[in-house]
Formats: sequence, C-alpha cells, structure tokens
Amino acid sequence: MENQIKVPKRILSSLLASLSAGVVPRTGAPYVAIGRSDEIAALYKDFEAVADGGAFTRFIIGKYGSGKSFLIQLMRGYACERDFVCADADLSPERRLCATAGAGLATYKELIKNLSSKGATGGGALSQIIVRWLSDLQTDVAKEGTSPDNDNFSREVSKRIYAVMHEIETGVGAFDFARVISKYYDAYRTYDDETQANCLKWLRGEFRSKVEAREALGVNAVIDDRNWYDYIKLFAVFVRKIGYKGLIVFIDECVNLYKISNRISRENNYEKILSIYNDTLQGKAEGLGVIFAGTPQFLEDGRRGLFSYEALRSRLSDSIFAGSDSFNGLTITGPVIRLTQLGDDELLALLARITVLFSQYYGAVNVSAEDMKDFLYKMLDRAGAQSMMTPRELIRAYLAVLGALSADSAKKLSDVIGKVKKEEEKDNTGFDPDMIEI
Repeated sequence: MENQIKVPKRILSSLLASLSAGVVPRTGAPYVAIGRSDEIAALYKDFEAVADGGAFTRFIIGKYGSGKSFLIQLMRGYACERDFVCADADLSPERRLCATAGAGLATYKELIKNLSSKGATGGGALSQIIVRWLSDLQTDVAKEGTSPDNDNFSREVSKRIYAVMHEIETGVGAFDFARVISKYYDAYRTYDDETQANCLKWLRGEFRSKVEAREALGVNAVIDDRNWYDYIKLFAVFVRKIGYKGLIVFIDECVNLYKISNRISRENNYEKILSIYNDTLQGKAEGLGVIFAGTPQFLEDGRRGLFSYEALRSRLSDSIFAGSDSFNGLTITGPVIRLTQLGDDELLALLARITVLFSQYYGAVNVSAEDMKDFLYKMLDRAGAQSMMTPRELIRAYLAVLGALSADSAKKLSDVIGKVKKEEEKDNTGFDPDMIEI
C-alpha cells in the first residue's frame, strides 16, 4: 500500500525540504500523517459543530517537536477541502493577541494574509472568496432569466448583496464591514481597481487612521489592536452567509505569550484568550473555531502560564479523575488535547512512509523493514529517548541517514548507524573504542 503513494513532484520537493529542516510543511502534510486518530476525530467533530453554526475553542498541547504544528497543517488542509475558510498565524514577539503599537493588529494581518479556502489552499484567499461570491450571485441572477445586459441585472445582484449585509449588521463594526463589502461590489461592477484595492486594504487592516479610511471609502472605523477579534467574528458570519461552512482559526507558537516578561501585558493576552473561549462556548460567536497550540509550560506553569490566570486554570485544568485507572488513553472531551508520544508501530509506519517518499524523489535506497526496526530501536535505546523522542527528531535523523545511503549506494543502513554510535561513544567517554587493545 505504501508503494501506491504518488505525490506530485512540486509538493514532494517542498515536503522533503521542510521535513529535513525540521519545519512543518504547509502543503503535503496528509502524505506523512501517521497516528493521532483520536485527536483528529475530536477535531472533526468540532468542525461539524461549526458547520452547524456553532463554535469551539481547543488547545493543542505538546512539547517542541511533538507534532502540534503538523496537526494544525493537517487539519487546515482537511478543513479547506471540505469548504471551510481557514486562517492561521504563528505568534511571536511582534504578533500577540492583545497589545499596543500594532502587535495585536499584526496577528490579524497575518491571519488574513494566510486566509485559505478550497480554491486557494496556500493563502491569500481574501479577494478570491469575495469575487467567487459575487460571481455566483451574478450567475444565479442570470439563471433566473435576467440578462446581464438588462438594467435590472445589477439592481437584482445589489439587492441580494445588501440582503446578506443586512443579516450581519448586528455585531461590533458590522455596519462598516458591510459597507466596505458593498463598495467592493460597486467597484467590481464598474472596473474601479483603485476602490477595490482600498476595500481589500481596509479588510486586511492596513489603514492607519480613521481619517484615511473616511477619505478613501467613506467609513468611520478601522481595524486595530483593540477590535481585530470582533472582525474575525464578523468574517466567520460572513463566510457562512456566502456559502462556506465556517471559519477555522489556527494560532500556533502560543509559548510566545508565556515568554512575555511584563505580567500585566501577559495577563491582558490571557484575558483575550478567555474572551475568545467564552464567546465560542457561550454562543456569542457563530461558525467560528479557534485552535491554540502551545507547550505544556504555556498551559501549566502556575507563575507565567495560562494556569497563572485563575479564570483559565479553572476552565482548562484536567478533571480530578483524569489520572485514575478508569481513564485509559486520551481524554478528548475537554478543551485541551495533549499530544502523547506515538507508539512504536506508528513510528515504524512513519519511517516506512518517509522511505517511500524519499525514494520517489531521489531514487530507491537500500533499506529493508528490518533496517527500519533497527534504526528505530537504536534511536529509542538512547538515554531518555523512550519518553523524550519526538517525531521531528526522528524524521530529521532518518532523512539524514537516507541521504547518506542515497549518496553512496554501497553503504548499508547498519554501516551509517554504527558509525554514528561509535562517534557518540567517543564523545561520551573521551576515547575511541576501536583503539582499545585486547
């Protein structure tokens, strides 16, 4: 079955380069997806709730290299394929959830830049989403018998646009949001490229002041650090009204919030997480899913993590029964999904998948199933590896071995492993075991 995998060369090249560098591939993640069936099933159910008009917030927690970002990209691809709109962003010192001087707005800009849909899975889907909707409206009106040359054609399309806009004019900033979308259609119909560009600029949060926005579009608001999440909620409602199933937002590298040294600033960001959590769980958001990913320290540290904020600790801490013998396996009913280490069988399946993909791109390598087992067990045999080994570390090491075998077809996997083991022993003991005289 593994040999039946056929990956387009463009995707395969990017996929192998990303895995070798220890970063998560933005495309091609399903080709190397192994395990995590319980976690994926739980998120599938969350997506179904969004498709029904509900909302959710999840926290994916795991140590560095455990597969958090990989799971995010896997689920992003799944969601786009099933007609959700997705937005993803990595937090950093320059991108936060709550901040002044543009750090909060920077997160919004990154989310909109990475906006993805079925027709634009790589990001940059904002204009494509709007144009597709306008095109569909025009097609529907034409099918009903109104010719595009008829004066009533534009009037009928405008009526349907305003009907949708009227339905979303209930939230914070909704009036200006609806007005910008309507202006985009007027510019689209009259081939006014400048106004179209200004509308997209406003939706991307790029206007610096209300005066600038008023002069360009006649609206009295701009998206900023303070209100950007309100517009994310509006986007979620909007995409559902125009035919998508909902909006899924992925926010990775949340450990950067844990690293904020200023306590007040850090707690302001945690308060924003609490606001998002409450909105999605109390029915104040429609068609919106938010997934945060971070390390155990980000969640559990009682001094600087989410658990330092009592309102979040009481919502996100494990049940008192979670550690009992009655709980065998993964607990996925709560808001927190903890990524455990993959089993040996899953790791072996991962190595087999990597071997097939590598062979497709670079040519066949001399590696048997027994060789893969030997490699895995030697990796797990190192001190602490049984509990500390991550998929990232394993994949990088294995791809390096495959690269050595591809460069010299006379080598065997055991030769490469043996050489590495000798070098480790020499480093750890201070002498080369081959130099010992018997």
